Amino acid sequence: MSRSVLMTPERVRRTVTRLAYEVIERNRGVDGLLVFGLKTRGAALADRLADALAEASGEGIERHSLHIAGFRDDRDGEPLPFPTDAPSAEGRDVLLVDDVLFTGRTIRAALDAILQYGRPRTIRLAVLIDRGHREVPVHPDFVGRVVPTKHAERVVVDPSEPAVYLEE
Repeated sequence: MSRSVLMTPERVRRTVTRLAYEVIERNRGVDGLLVFGLKTRGAALADRLADALAEASGEGIERHSLHIAGFRDDRDGEPLPFPTDAPSAEGRDVLLVDDVLFTGRTIRAALDAILQYGRPRTIRLAVLIDRGHREVPVHPDFVGRVVPTKHAERVVVDPSEPAVYLEE
């Protein structure tokens, strides 16, 4: 399997900063913003983005991990318990964050999960990489980079560096 670098750690850092400014501009600030990172890989990116939002705005950003396993359409068996440690999303602007957008099925599950926390005023989606190949009608509001891929390829975001790789 070959692996090539799509984004260096420095490029990821610059991209996250750009995304933060785009979110602030689109939302006209960060007042009432609630950031949900998809467990597990999206949560690390959500923390980085929330830090960049806080630095750019000078305000604290509320952030939480969103567990979506019980909402996926590819699961069999008993429903999983729903974690209730996040605050109400009722009437708030929610920013949903994931590392890579592919088929859209994960985001569809995340939307179902978010609605368990109340009815948000808005839900917007931020992704570091959009690789296409949608199976459901999902479109990100904020995109770090569009990377056209073959269906069999994998895009891997290493949260420890952070860097982005394409594996063939």
